[in-house]
Amino acid sequence: MNTITPITRRLNIALAQANPTVGDLAGNIVKARHAHAEAARLGADLVVLPELFVTGYPPEDLVKKPAFVAAARAATEALAASLPPDGPGMLVGTVWPEDGKVYNAVVLIDGGTIQGVRFKVDLPNYGVFDEKRVFDAGPLPGPLNFRGVRIGAPICEDIWTSEVTECLAETGAEILISPNGSPFDWPKPHQRQDVAVTRVTETGLPLIYLNQIGGQDELVFDGASFVLNADCSLAVQLPAWEEAIILTAWHKGVDGWSCASGPKALLPELDAAAYHACMLGLRDYVTKNGFPSVVLGLSGGVDSALVAAIAADALGPDKVHAVMLPYRYTSKDSLVDASACAKALGIRYDSVAIGGPVDAVMTSLADMFAGTQPGLTEENIQSRIRGTTLMAISNKFGGMVLTTGNKSEMSVGYATLYGDMNGGFNPIKDLYKMEVYRLCRWRNAHVPKGGKAPGGIVIPENIITKAPTAELRENQKDQDSLPEYEVLDDILKCLVEQEMPVPAIIARGHPVEVVKKIERLLYLAEYKRRQAAPGVKISARNFGRDRRYPITNRFREELAAPAVLAPASVPRNVRPRADGGDVG
Repeated sequence: MNTITPITRRLNIALAQANPTVGDLAGNIVKARHAHAEAARLGADLVVLPELFVTGYPPEDLVKKPAFVAAARAATEALAASLPPDGPGMLVGTVWPEDGKVYNAVVLIDGGTIQGVRFKVDLPNYGVFDEKRVFDAGPLPGPLNFRGVRIGAPICEDIWTSEVTECLAETGAEILISPNGSPFDWPKPHQRQDVAVTRVTETGLPLIYLNQIGGQDELVFDGASFVLNADCSLAVQLPAWEEAIILTAWHKGVDGWSCASGPKALLPELDAAAYHACMLGLRDYVTKNGFPSVVLGLSGGVDSALVAAIAADALGPDKVHAVMLPYRYTSKDSLVDASACAKALGIRYDSVAIGGPVDAVMTSLADMFAGTQPGLTEENIQSRIRGTTLMAISNKFGGMVLTTGNKSEMSVGYATLYGDMNGGFNPIKDLYKMEVYRLCRWRNAHVPKGGKAPGGIVIPENIITKAPTAELRENQKDQDSLPEYEVLDDILKCLVEQEMPVPAIIARGHPVEVVKKIERLLYLAEYKRRQAAPGVKISARNFGRDRRYPITNRFREELAAPAVLAPASVPRNVRPRADGGDVG
């Protein structure tokens, strides 16, 4: 047994930054046991696992299923009974039913039995979180007694306000240990540390912030766990984007408990963080859902090239199949660039011409379309044939189709339903076009940690520098009907991330007619986004979980005082007619 002196002045706590799978109770229990065994090998007295680790986080409406809740409690009790009684204790998150209620809980296991349970108090109900829908809020908690040490265990959101931690401090907690399931977005790592510093300053207690790692549908968890001492100094920093078990050494002095200085990993920021998020989110979506590989259309454009690179890094080049789908408007540059990109990444590359199928569809519709002018309809037929072809390859060989549309395009509807939107997952769904360019340049200069593709220039320079085009008609360019992407992205970030009033956006120097056009396209494309594949959340406000707008919606911001009582006018065309997009 790992012994602690009678006056309990030394404590070794192992932090298990681990990757659970939602609903895989048996698999998660196996991971917990492995973490316990490794903690014992390291000489730990206590091992800590993330929020709701037994069930995986977030379990969403699985919590409404009585069989799931019962199985989660039974699995937790079985875990406790299976751990060696003379080994480390364990603090682990789980779903816990009690007295007709269901809680987001943390359980203290020691000596082969459950020694105490505490419930999450502050249930988040904003952005991606919907915990009030499925959990009951617990009462304000007191500390748990672990071998004579009083441990406060605020769960995730419980440290974002002061009430729970103040209660724990007032009731005698000596160390705060906060298990978390905190999803990544660009500003989040700094926000977490700011919040933790505030709680430490208020309570005068050291704090362990333990976060999970891994992808779960659109969410991705970066880990990046850390320890703050009571003076707010950083004692330990775990790495981001990888599983880790780190032993922390604690000593009780005249001023209370403190953690000895330990490893301090450097955290990737900005473009590096975003690339790692896309890579991990894709890897876990593919592997946790049992797909053997992925397939994508490699067009010679910047978006599909970045997706190919992310996929090769995440899964390995041998699990990525790129397909060029040329038609009469496909340029020689696109053919050369797509082939060069695939070769640089070491992925399989095939070319499947779509001229025959497109022409066959055109011929079958010729009588019906007689007397009309070719236009968007004919362009969309090309896109839909490409989508059908990729789905056929997926069905035949089992690889999941990746879609490659960026956030700028999806914002304004520059995507075709049942065409380039066909697929199971989109790793760049939450990246604006200019961010796509930045990540391409970042990848050409770096190999991400854990990346499985070659280094060097894997995205040819010509792909990055040439004018973007869907190549659905002769000499087509995106900027034929959209502003430059620097302008478009700025307007979209104002509208989507900041909900900025239209006059304020115009005051940034954008033309009135351009801002109003983009606002209109943004609203009208909502029905497409509802049908889009899931994709990695990168920003603080992604489409779907964070931003939930109605499809049927006639509100448009007025530049002058609106005539509120005037009858609503019915717009003549309520569907976007954008190049590369869809009108129905």
